[in-house]
Amino acid sequence: MVAVVGSTGAGVVKHVAEVCQPSGGVRQRRPRSCPTTLAIVQLAEVAAASDAVAATSSRLEKTALIADLLGRADPQQVGPVVRYLTGDLRQRRTGVGVAALRDLPPPAATPSLTVDHVDAAFADLATMSGRGSATARRVAFAGLMGAATGSEQRLLAGLVSGELRQGAAAGVMADAVARVGGVSAADVRSALTLSGSLPDVATALRRAGRAGLVEFSLRVGTPLAPMLASSASSVDDAFERAGGGGLGVEWKLDGIRVQLHRDGSDVAVFSRSGDDLTASVPDVVAQVASMAGDRLVLDAEAIVLRPDGRPAPFQVTGSRVGRRGDVARAREQVPLTLFVFDAMHVDGVDLLGEPAARRWTRLDEVVDTPHRVPRLLTESATDASGFVADALARGHEGVVVKSGSSPYAAGRRGASWVKVKPRIVLDLVVVAVEWGHGRRTGRLSNLHLAAYDPHGAFGPPGGFVMLGKTFKGMTDVMLSWQTERFLALADGPTDEWVVRVHPEQVVEIAIDGVQASSRYPGGVALRFARVLRYRQDKTAAEADTIGRVRQLLG
Repeated sequence: MVAVVGSTGAGVVKHVAEVCQPSGGVRQRRPRSCPTTLAIVQLAEVAAASDAVAATSSRLEKTALIADLLGRADPQQVGPVVRYLTGDLRQRRTGVGVAALRDLPPPAATPSLTVDHVDAAFADLATMSGRGSATARRVAFAGLMGAATGSEQRLLAGLVSGELRQGAAAGVMADAVARVGGVSAADVRSALTLSGSLPDVATALRRAGRAGLVEFSLRVGTPLAPMLASSASSVDDAFERAGGGGLGVEWKLDGIRVQLHRDGSDVAVFSRSGDDLTASVPDVVAQVASMAGDRLVLDAEAIVLRPDGRPAPFQVTGSRVGRRGDVARAREQVPLTLFVFDAMHVDGVDLLGEPAARRWTRLDEVVDTPHRVPRLLTESATDASGFVADALARGHEGVVVKSGSSPYAAGRRGASWVKVKPRIVLDLVVVAVEWGHGRRTGRLSNLHLAAYDPHGAFGPPGGFVMLGKTFKGMTDVMLSWQTERFLALADGPTDEWVVRVHPEQVVEIAIDGVQASSRYPGGVALRFARVLRYRQDKTAAEADTIGRVRQLLG
């Protein structure tokens, strides 16, 4: 039986899915009585493929395993299968958090869930709202997990937590989609460039073959995947990696990435993930409407600036863009400033394949200087040093070094764009650790990080003030070491999910910055924290203080 959550959350609707499933996972030969193509894909098959992909380091074998499953899926189910194997949920916000994974029911003895029914269940969870919805959602999710086998529970937990890392990255998945569709990987990546959605490309290819890819083209009003930047530790390194062809050095702004579409008087603003932000950002719409040109697709950053021109903390910009109510008042009190840095289409001419230098020229023709990101054209990292120092002095994150000869590689991260941000490093103390799930089941994973409070500004003198959590940057060796280490340091009350530890172990953490937060007693929280290494040479009293961390608020 398959559990699908009803929209009221009052009960669990039961469905029966009678399908022919290989008993030993995706790598075994299917019985002769089974059809070549399944009308219904069971979640057990996806979970088995996920486990098999995680068990091999061979890219070719990963590709073959995924292609085998996609080849047996109905075109309408290819999209969810692609999403699940890459660790993505169609419903970005389901209301189900990591806390819901703490007290799971025992796994089902036999598989019964189908991909369609699980997708519908998450859709129902995402729509639950109002009084009593939290309880209803918790009960409904428990019902879904109770219908899942052990491997299915691992898959679902990974999807909910965002910790599904079995090696089915976008590149491997694109190769598998191409193999099933009988086209080249370049064809798939080209379609992905224009659609921004690998599940959509896979579905079209499975439905209509190569002809299905024709539907993907640059269309004003339809967002495409943004080009991404890789990272470098220094400007010299970035220059070396970006190569020749004329280089541009731009401010790296800590705002919200937006894609701007204009068709005459119609303007649309999309987020990095393709969400329509138009109604929330009328000031951005007005700035786009004032630009020259009739049909435009532009890449930009929207950011809140202080009266002195310095950037406001990221959370201010994020809150403003995410605001839905009383937008007119928000526009007046917290205006957004637009900085455009690339042009993908101008007045009937697609520029994706044009070199960046050509795109910059067209950009300059339609966007006035106040709305263009500052850019220095140079071939020398030494000559760029003053520009970099000025960007940092103005409070910006750093710079992005871009090759002037590169096309706009939408949806891809390579050496053509290389960002350089001064890394902030803190020595913090671990005060608790959470048990992992998915591939980290049985090991301590998520660290609770705290700063030293020598003078008792936020508690007893000599205590520690919580700043946030992280499970980023940990190798398998590190996970094994810290599990043993923190079990030995276990101290105070614990539960099945969190192990409280004696505040002794110092860990070196890299962060992108901090932000004001009412969640933690010190009024500050870490941004994008990741583990660099454990410091066995430092005592907890030598860790960074809460005072030093609060200074980073600016």
